[in-house]
Amino acid sequence: MADHSTGDALRAAAETALEQCLNVQPEESCVVVTDDKRAPIGEALYEVASDITDDAVVVRYPPGPQHGAEPPAPVAAAMRDADVFVAPTTKSLSHTRARSEACDAGARGATMPGITEEVMLAGLDADYEAIARHSLDVLEQVVDADEIRVTTESGTDITFVPGDREWLSDTGMVHEAGQFSNLPAGEVFVSPETVDGTYVVDGTMMPYGLLGEGQELRFEVEDGYVTEISDDEVRAQVEAGAEEVGRDAYNLAELGIGTNVGVDDLVGSVLLDEKAAGTVHIAIGDDAGIGGDTVAPLHLDGIIREPTVYADGEVVDLPTVER
Repeated sequence: MADHSTGDALRAAAETALEQCLNVQPEESCVVVTDDKRAPIGEALYEVASDITDDAVVVRYPPGPQHGAEPPAPVAAAMRDADVFVAPTTKSLSHTRARSEACDAGARGATMPGITEEVMLAGLDADYEAIARHSLDVLEQVVDADEIRVTTESGTDITFVPGDREWLSDTGMVHEAGQFSNLPAGEVFVSPETVDGTYVVDGTMMPYGLLGEGQELRFEVEDGYVTEISDDEVRAQVEAGAEEVGRDAYNLAELGIGTNVGVDDLVGSVLLDEKAAGTVHIAIGDDAGIGGDTVAPLHLDGIIREPTVYADGEVVDLPTVER
């Protein structure tokens, strides 16, 4: 028997994405990009898009090999030619040339990497205007800092120098041509010019998802590159990227601060967990899509619980989860 309550809730989440976050209009074209593993979510979004505009299409392809891998050329063309795109896919399209070129062409859109029905229901049942306010508050505290330091009791002590790189805010409100967001949304982030120190992931990271009690992944960083990775599985992912692009696979790509106060617990989805208010995430690999200059076939985020963040020595007031 069909679960009508879940179906109704999924439709409501799709409506939030397309109506509140993306503001799709009847005269606009909208393309839903999905893959074989995320087809039910893609179909839910397509049904809502079709109710809004007659110019809605869905394109579907086999899941990519890893986050940041380019989609097939026809998919990239569909994104580039649309007014609006939304991409619930198994592997992230956020940090791809296809996504950035679509936005450069004037499309606005949202990627939903690794989205599940659970994550979609949890992450889109939120007040995105409140998330935007929290994001602005964090942005104002960090945007002019020469250096950002992050520490934790588990051993993280790492310093980021943004340099001339621009801090960006992912609020989920994507109403202007060329704008882009993850959905679920809620983070402030930068691709730093250089980084030094140690970070210890104790939240969520692929290929594990939510880390077990006491499980920690340790990374050493020098002059903006990861030099040591404690975990064999994570190291293998980066080494696979290095076979294609060499040292760039080890680039320390991103510092992000979660601002989604509607996410009350980590669930093992990078897409959702990196947005959780009061967390930090640090990524390895590609940063060309977020203001950097490194092109790599991977973008691996690791979420860190209960960090203390300093902007030029001053503690940053992080948003807290609404319970």
